[in-house]
Amino acid sequence: MNILFDCCDRADKTPFGPLWAGQPCRVRIRIPAECQARRVILTAEGLEAALDRQDPEGDYDVFTARFTVETPGLYFYKFHIWDKNGDFDLFRAGSGTNMGAGDLWQLSVLPADYAPPEDYRGMVYYQIFPDRFAKSGDCDLTGKLEPYTVRDFATFVPRARDATDFAGGNLRGIMEKLGYIADLGVKVIYLNPIVMAWSNHRYDAADYMRVDPMLGTEADFTALCDAVHARGMRIILDGVFSHTGSHSRYFDVDRHFGGGAVSAGPASKYYKWYDFQEFPKKYTAWWGVDVMPCVNELDPDYLEYILGEDGVVATWLRRGADGFRLDVADELPDGFLAALYHRVKAEDPRAVVIGEVWEDASNKISYSVRRKYFIGGELDGVINYPFRTAILDFASGRDGGEALAATVASLAEHYPAAALDCTMAVLGTHDTERVGTVLPDWNQRQAAVFLQFALPGSPVIYYGDEAGLTGGRDPMNRLPFPWGREDRRMQELYRQMAALKNAHPALRTGDIRFEWAGGGIVRFSRTCPEESVFCELVRDTGQFSVE
Repeated sequence: MNILFDCCDRADKTPFGPLWAGQPCRVRIRIPAECQARRVILTAEGLEAALDRQDPEGDYDVFTARFTVETPGLYFYKFHIWDKNGDFDLFRAGSGTNMGAGDLWQLSVLPADYAPPEDYRGMVYYQIFPDRFAKSGDCDLTGKLEPYTVRDFATFVPRARDATDFAGGNLRGIMEKLGYIADLGVKVIYLNPIVMAWSNHRYDAADYMRVDPMLGTEADFTALCDAVHARGMRIILDGVFSHTGSHSRYFDVDRHFGGGAVSAGPASKYYKWYDFQEFPKKYTAWWGVDVMPCVNELDPDYLEYILGEDGVVATWLRRGADGFRLDVADELPDGFLAALYHRVKAEDPRAVVIGEVWEDASNKISYSVRRKYFIGGELDGVINYPFRTAILDFASGRDGGEALAATVASLAEHYPAAALDCTMAVLGTHDTERVGTVLPDWNQRQAAVFLQFALPGSPVIYYGDEAGLTGGRDPMNRLPFPWGREDRRMQELYRQMAALKNAHPALRTGDIRFEWAGGGIVRFSRTCPEESVFCELVRDTGQFSVE
């Protein structure tokens, strides 16, 4: 017989998932009577709770405890059991839980004021890579950093490792397609970087305060935001604050901006933003890419420039943005993230802050530091790459459903419910292969899209996935949208899924319980105060139902 405890079972731990500071928690553990347990204690760093014996259940002795944790943080707990002969080694008892592996259970305790915005829970996103979505007319390229090549949008095929190769998509093109985006059921538009930059991806900011000339003007951006808001949608921007471009007014390797930048020497006001080993040629750069020099995010001058009263963040929010997706959030220090989060909320309490984190963000360690994204109130949500992996493994047949259910249950238990609902659920992005390439079979792709929309989170349509675009990694995952050559069946599938998500509160904010997962079939319920729905999916046929 096994010792039984399952942190995902509400009978063993309530409430499910993280706690608020000061919120009571109840745990239950069942120990075979043959163990003759006399004393049970739950322990974690700074926490100890004795469990009381309850009435037995069959061949099991039952112990329970209620406790509270007053200090926000990430705790890892275990149970100590004493039998009649002394200390009993719980972890060698084996069980259907993680006890057999000797692991600790995770408990996140959240600050009382942590409150991801309700408006973004379970919303449908549309991600746009601005150079490749749509083009309307020609922009004034005065001031555009050189060299650059603009080719025909309709026939454009990216050239590998050519960052100055442009298709010419622009903000006016996006505005002209808002009707199309709204018709898909989209509620939030997420734009990859739009600030002035040297490259076509624009993750190398040249001027944080200016729209890239090839995309248009500040007036174009404000008009786009107004049009988005008029349709009841929101728009968020990519915030890239771990590095700038070397071709920028701050670094200015080419002396394009006329003095004052780091290239002018250590007297520059920007010099302390960067980490030079040997000036001017040897410096810390993002993953060693020398056109993206890293910044010292906690430098007071840099903090003021980005987060000051009239800084970059406040400026773009005042121009009409509704929040930010933060590039490489795990490379931004906690102090910077916390300050940015508070700056955003001070400017607009309804704005959202989403971080790019590829792993379980609740217990992430980066550069030897345990991160505080949720327990420190630094992010409203993250990019849900663990769900992407689990969905694609299931849809492709590498998993029968058991691993999918385990991944979903783990993240649902680890993440605050509101943060999980705000998390961006992706199948493909500008950093991954497109879903149409990973899953060329229609039934597989249909199964994956259904799970993307039916599981907790905010599903993100990467522009063109709904139109049948395919492509491997960068740059082929960034082809222009195939206007006039769309896959109508795929578009209808995405419309249908978005309509389901928008129509059912339970699919947007409900908790999740799997009734069955295996053999290529999954069944689960989503429940919220307003309703409960039951979902079933058969992978091999792609058939699904929501009742």
